[in-house]
Amino acid sequence: MVAAMKPIALREALTMGAFHPEWPSVSTRFGSINPVRFFTMKHCCRLVCFWLLMVAANCGFSQAAPEHLQLFLLIGQSNMAGRGTVEPQDTVTNAQIFMLAKDGQWVPAKDPLHFDKPVAGVGLGSEFARQIVAAHPKAVVGLIPCAVGGTSLDQWKPGGKLYRDAVARTRTALKNGTLAGILWHQGEADSAHEKVATYPDRFASMIGQLRKDLNAEGVPVIVGELGRFRAASAEFNAALPGIARHVPHCAYVTAEGLSDRGDHLHFDSASQRILGRRYAEAFLQDGLKREAAAH
Repeated sequence: MVAAMKPIALREALTMGAFHPEWPSVSTRFGSINPVRFFTMKHCCRLVCFWLLMVAANCGFSQAAPEHLQLFLLIGQSNMAGRGTVEPQDTVTNAQIFMLAKDGQWVPAKDPLHFDKPVAGVGLGSEFARQIVAAHPKAVVGLIPCAVGGTSLDQWKPGGKLYRDAVARTRTALKNGTLAGILWHQGEADSAHEKVATYPDRFASMIGQLRKDLNAEGVPVIVGELGRFRAASAEFNAALPGIARHVPHCAYVTAEGLSDRGDHLHFDSASQRILGRRYAEAFLQDGLKREAAAH
């Protein structure tokens, strides 16, 4: 039977170990044994090391921030943020693709990239990045997600909160790389005739100021059609080539053949991946490649 043990300080137990005079002995058929004689200083060291490793893991010690990133700013509304259902393939990371998380830290990119709303899902950004690194195996891509669902072009005016946040996050990202492109998808909130009529000038003004504020005057801009499954998108889509021509170093991609997720508003996951490939193809075309390399 074990004798009663007086409480002693943990510090004393660790420093004195098995040699503390108040530790009792236990009678066994093998003789009298002091149980803590097996708790040697060697064991103490092992336990302390294990504890330190657990603390390090729980504190989330992160890898060094990636350097020399090719940065892409993702802005617009919900179809840029992504509302596609996240599938297993969308959570596979790539050692050459990073994203700037909500807290401003670089993490391996996976969907959802955005955090604008709880319904954020698969967007075009991840597939875009995969195509870029496939075309340039030595490239390391950094995505800067800033899109917010349900927003109009006027809400992206210079000086507004969305604009300020995008500029601030991009400036943070620029500490680790160079801005290579701006990906824009927006227009559902500007589909009315009177909004479409003024869109080219309003968009050109916003992009011009954004380039100045980011010291990236010639950085390429890619824009995309709205879902053709939405009847209200027709006038905006018809105007999109002219909108792109109104902005220097700008290209547009179509949404031909793409499907919605059942709500007649948002692209489904498969269509977002196709749209991402189209954005990448537009960016990688000779003219925009040369512009990106020069800036």
